[in-house]
Amino acid sequence: MNCVEYGIQMYSLRDLAEKDLRAALKTVADQGYKYIEFAGFFNHSAEEVRSWLDEFGLVCSGTHTGMKELLPQNIEKTAAYHQVIGCKNLIVPGADWSSTEKVENNIKLLEFARVRLAEAGIRLGYHNHSREFLPTPFGVKIEDEIIEKTGAELEIDTFWAFNAGVDPVDYLEKHKKRISVIHLKDGIPALPEFRTYEKVHDGVKGKSVGSGKAPVLAVRKWAIENNVLMVIESEGLEPSGPEEVGRCIEFLKGLEK
Repeated sequence: MNCVEYGIQMYSLRDLAEKDLRAALKTVADQGYKYIEFAGFFNHSAEEVRSWLDEFGLVCSGTHTGMKELLPQNIEKTAAYHQVIGCKNLIVPGADWSSTEKVENNIKLLEFARVRLAEAGIRLGYHNHSREFLPTPFGVKIEDEIIEKTGAELEIDTFWAFNAGVDPVDYLEKHKKRISVIHLKDGIPALPEFRTYEKVHDGVKGKSVGSGKAPVLAVRKWAIENNVLMVIESEGLEPSGPEEVGRCIEFLKGLEK
């Protein structure tokens, strides 16, 4: 069996990354991760970050970059940074969707940014939490709005989809033409009675991959069969980020024995 190469969302070891990004990159490289999805650069230059990626044999598969960086006055600088670090995927990690006006403005900004980034050779994606799958108080589902009104790719966070009551494998299969990378993630979901827009994150607990209740094995199988990159995200910092993501990769390596 060929070994599967995984990515890591650097938010998973934010306790180290925000203090010493180079050390965090070395840590995940030593653990066996190949692809890096950044969650901030902590004032390091693009050239410095690129030098660390090259030093440790890592590839930047994507970034989580906020909506502010996509505004017309910021997007050129954002695109240039991504080009230097060799990143082809800019993924918005979430947004404020709390009113119809904000939904309209966000959709317009996503589509503007998608077109401009495409000119720079960069794909725009959107990363869901659970609320995007549930009706807002004003009656729309954000994930549907993104699918119907933008050309953005979908970075499906499979745990958050599962937490919202969505079968992640069915959803991935339905939308696979717009999916090139997913979050493979685990945890304890909210109780079914909390599966509403307001409460769906109540009581949720993140767990290292393989130790929660999400259908990790089924999601992994689908991703392998469809040649989709799996980026691990594990948010618990138990007892530290490096140790938690170490457990994740060891579990995944164990599946190949």
